[in-house]
Amino acid sequence: MGETSRRVTLKEQSEEGRVVAVACRVEISRSVLVLTVTMSHGRRLPQGSCLSGELFRFVVNRVVLWEITRFPAYCLIMDYTVSMFLNTLTPKFYVALTGTSSLISGLILIFEWWYFRKYGTSFIEQVSVSHLRPLLGGVDNNSSNNSNSSNGDSDSNRQSVSECKVWRNPLNLFRGAEYNRYTWVTGREPLTYYDMNLSAQDHQTFFTCDSDHLRPADAIMQKAWRERNPQARISAAHEALEINECATAYILLAEEEATTIAEAEKLFKQALKAGDGCYRRSQQLQHHGSQYEAQHRRDTNVLVYIKRRLAMCARRLGRTREAVKMMRDLMKEFPLLSMFNIHENLLEALLELQAYADVQAVLAKYDGWPGTCNPHGITDISLPKSATICYTAALLKARAVSDKFSPEAASRRGLSTAEMNAVEAIHRAVEFNPHVPKYLLEMKSLILPPEHILKRGDSEAIAYAFFHLAHWKRVEGALNLLHCTWEGTFRMIPYPLEKGHLFYPYPICTETADRELLPSFHEVSVYPKKELPFFILFTAGLCSFTAMLALLTHQFPELMGVFAKAFLSTLFAPLNFVMEKVESILPSSLWHQLTRI
Repeated sequence: MGETSRRVTLKEQSEEGRVVAVACRVEISRSVLVLTVTMSHGRRLPQGSCLSGELFRFVVNRVVLWEITRFPAYCLIMDYTVSMFLNTLTPKFYVALTGTSSLISGLILIFEWWYFRKYGTSFIEQVSVSHLRPLLGGVDNNSSNNSNSSNGDSDSNRQSVSECKVWRNPLNLFRGAEYNRYTWVTGREPLTYYDMNLSAQDHQTFFTCDSDHLRPADAIMQKAWRERNPQARISAAHEALEINECATAYILLAEEEATTIAEAEKLFKQALKAGDGCYRRSQQLQHHGSQYEAQHRRDTNVLVYIKRRLAMCARRLGRTREAVKMMRDLMKEFPLLSMFNIHENLLEALLELQAYADVQAVLAKYDGWPGTCNPHGITDISLPKSATICYTAALLKARAVSDKFSPEAASRRGLSTAEMNAVEAIHRAVEFNPHVPKYLLEMKSLILPPEHILKRGDSEAIAYAFFHLAHWKRVEGALNLLHCTWEGTFRMIPYPLEKGHLFYPYPICTETADRELLPSFHEVSVYPKKELPFFILFTAGLCSFTAMLALLTHQFPELMGVFAKAFLSTLFAPLNFVMEKVESILPSSLWHQLTRI
């Protein structure tokens, strides 16, 4: 039983004829009734002192009687006070009240909408879940769910974490000749600070080693890769070249100072000459110690990077066959360096040559679908899957049937075996990256791809569509087949964050990473599409309702005043009904006596 306190003033005539005022307080706590009697002259009985049963019953009866008579009195006073308050209000008060409510709710709505657009969640919901729920005794179910998860679920979670890893874009553009040109024309920065910071970390990993301080030019370049200011990096590269022929200095100038692809190619050729000499020297000394081994590893990365960028220059300048030959030779010479994903550059160049048989041969080596599944029945994604691989496989299958495909004919006669294979390949590609079709179908505008991508994310979709949209347009009917079938993928995976069909569940971290990789002027594609939070809808409705009330009160003050009084009267109608029932049940004489008491 909850704790309650009651003070009752008793008036009792003593035997000597004098009036003694006694105040009794009844405290009810855990089914124990403690009675404390306080005399009017300030003396107090010791706690726990025993009182007579008659006095105790007298006090309890007076408490009950007082509660019975006090509640109707309070109700009458409240009713009278509310009536007097409503009668004194003017229409200006209602206008000010509704207008202020509309303004506050509108500000909350604007902030909630901005927060949702930027972070993808409701601020009020996030605060409620993160801060208020623990205070109210809420229990987080993640720990129990994690403890009860199976080994398969643990593998899925680990795979989702690995899929959220940011990768170097194998088709990244040249910063000086392409990204900077876009900035000069549009005044917008196509690369985010986060993306450029990742590139700086990659350059320090690939192009530096612990022994660089022993060589003056390499020591300068080691500091140059850490510089944030582009002009400082370029000045450091020129300073290193004044000492000797430094391959990494040429790389930096080709990437950032060259304003055309031809200039970049010229600088990369000079870098190749210097880098090849360093590679041959370090190759002979790699077994002489860990220091020489690290230097040889660095020289290998530099040489592979230079040859790959030279092949990309040839591809940009229209010498596609030469680019294909350079890529094939590079993959044969360094078969273990898969971190550069040179096969994706090769696939794009072969599609430009329309060498579809060679494309199929490359896919057979790097895709392994269909037929390669793990014990859980999911496609083996230990192979380097990407949007380029999945959508290129879908393009080849669509090419076999797209020129004669008709949705009306297919609905009448059904899909043939070749058409079914093409549709399944499209569904597989869409499941891997659901953002790509909107760019291929030109439902969303393209931007320059970032230097880093997130697999299965919007950044990867932009990087793929930027280079492969022309290949899909070249195949007659391929985009039409994609348009008719890609949305059917979502019917097979109604809960993509919980369970996948051919791949593991879609990772939930893509939106946050893509917002860091992509510029602010681009609207990030989100999958699965998030519904508006409840609090945004609630504040929008509240703002609209109060604004409408403010407008109506300003235009029709008397009529709205009547409506307000009618609404409040209706609100207090149940209380009035109870009062009337009480008055009708109790006799008038008893009611009069209770009121006097």
